Amino acid sequence: MTRRTIVAGVGMIPFTTPSRTEPYTVMAPASVREALRDAGIDYTAVQQAYVGYVYGDSTSGQAALYDVGLTAIPIVNVNNNCSTGSSALWLARQAIESGAADCVLALGFEQMQRGALGSKWPDRPSPFERFDEATRALQGWDDIAPMAAQYFGGAGRQYAETYGTQPETFARISVKARAHAKNNPYAVFRDEVTLDEVLGSPAVYGPLTRLQCCPPTCGAAAAVLVSEEFARRHGLRVEVAIKAQAMTTDGPTTFSGDMIKVVGYDMAKAAADRVYEDSGVAPEDIRVVELHDCFTANELITYEGLGLTPAGTAEKFILDGDNTYGGRVVTNPSGGLLSKGHPLGATGLAQCAELVWQLRGHAQARQVEGVTVALQHNIGLGGAAVVTLYEKVS
Repeated sequence: MTRRTIVAGVGMIPFTTPSRTEPYTVMAPASVREALRDAGIDYTAVQQAYVGYVYGDSTSGQAALYDVGLTAIPIVNVNNNCSTGSSALWLARQAIESGAADCVLALGFEQMQRGALGSKWPDRPSPFERFDEATRALQGWDDIAPMAAQYFGGAGRQYAETYGTQPETFARISVKARAHAKNNPYAVFRDEVTLDEVLGSPAVYGPLTRLQCCPPTCGAAAAVLVSEEFARRHGLRVEVAIKAQAMTTDGPTTFSGDMIKVVGYDMAKAAADRVYEDSGVAPEDIRVVELHDCFTANELITYEGLGLTPAGTAEKFILDGDNTYGGRVVTNPSGGLLSKGHPLGATGLAQCAELVWQLRGHAQARQVEGVTVALQHNIGLGGAAVVTLYEKVS
């Protein structure tokens, strides 16, 4: 039997643009101190730490935590591309459930640079070579458009060609994201946008315009995980637990001649299916989800990958308002990556924080009513998908 993992505390700092950021050695400790304060424990109680970031020198995790405390605990640095934060969470949860530790910190941060993502090591094979080859074979290569936009824009274009989805439908996701973000003090972009503004912003690739692409962002977020026994022994809150969690990696279908699969659809679906099976919770039971909307196209196809709506019905799901307040499932009440921002290493833990607040009833103007379970989806090309189901503990 595995032990129940309690999310005792969460913390994050307001995300910002690279031109306004503080160094990661300031951002990361600030988020950790918030998580510890929220949990009601001292850093000396933490027995292990898993620290995620994508762009940074080795052992930056140690540098981020040494200002919090020099306690000699194991600190493991994690890098799994855009799913780095939730990968750190996955490792921390495993440590608790296995009995290896009773109190574990998961931290994610990113101090990003301006501009599109690119390789930092051009003198060696890229981990995206196989993805690039599949993309070239399916749609050619644009030497001007950003790499990630070609992947996800190509997936969006393929979906639209298959199901007749209109460009306005993709753009509506950005409008929804900004409407949600206006109530989130941690979000970078809190000003609402109109459908015409989204469609009129510069074209990027396929159905994507600039306002349908998440920007480079800096920030940090953290979570303190404990065993239920530890929480009760120390008088900590036991309001939210991880009910089920799964991580998956690419299989042969990723490179089988389908852009939707190139961007991780099958990884996400496999992880979600495993979570539903392990938890006994069905997609119909989900009322709030934080999913990986790095581009509007990815949010649209992920509705179906997570089973929130049947295959080929994402456009109806959006037009019916089933992805927002008053609809069936509120997606990205935080504003998501499109509006809250996407500091790669921090994203998974920021999603965790939002859902913990939702389950506690502490999300203020963003609160979704009647939440008892909450779903998180975080994906990194290369690849790893992490799906986590949280539950409100009665």
